[in-house]
Amino acid sequence: MNTFADSALTALALIAAADPVLLSIVARSLSVSASACALACAGGLLLGAWLAVARFPGRGAVLTLLNTLLALPSVVVGLVIYLLLSRSGPLGFLGWLFTFKAMVLAQAVLVLPVVTALTRQAVEDAETAHGEQLRSLGAGTALRGLLLAWDERFALLTVLIACFGRAISEVGAVMVVGGNIDGFTRVMTTAIALETSKGDLPLALALGLILLGVVLALNALIGALARWRGVRDSGARVAGAGT
Repeated sequence: MNTFADSALTALALIAAADPVLLSIVARSLSVSASACALACAGGLLLGAWLAVARFPGRGAVLTLLNTLLALPSVVVGLVIYLLLSRSGPLGFLGWLFTFKAMVLAQAVLVLPVVTALTRQAVEDAETAHGEQLRSLGAGTALRGLLLAWDERFALLTVLIACFGRAISEVGAVMVVGGNIDGFTRVMTTAIALETSKGDLPLALALGLILLGVVLALNALIGALARWRGVRDSGARVAGAGT
């Protein structure tokens, strides 16, 4: 048997046996990404909804900057967070470098522009369709943004799922600020890179298969939500036409 076949069989055996090391890395990776997405979404949803309805001088420049941040390399985010959290940095007193908290912060910073930009686009589309009606009813900027965001809650749920996928597949930032410490800050992507360089291909392949499965499940969930929303909207249109 060749190396790939041997590694694949051993990887499947590790998954089937629920290897403790494998499960520990997977659980830590899911925990880091979920925490980062929760932190990023807490601010990104509100900021995106506000940017969709607010009109102020320099808005175009802000949106250009936001779109630029979408392509920000993860290693650059990791470097900036590293400098901030290092012993000589302004946040060095926190002692977060090479900890779980540092990885959560790095992924949250990386995901925040994505949440904000996609939320702004979804709410702005809703503003184009329904904003005039809300303004005629006396809704101010903040209220209008909240109402439109609620109306687009299914689209925003899709945004959150997509952002979780972005976070969990990221490697550069968490490796820089987490240090890839075994048993403490090692997540799926950093473990894959390390184990591949060490020649431990079965563990790397097992983690890769699980990561691929997580991403596949997230995309399937996004597709299911899109179909469900389409059916719900079609039902609402039919009900409205029948009244």
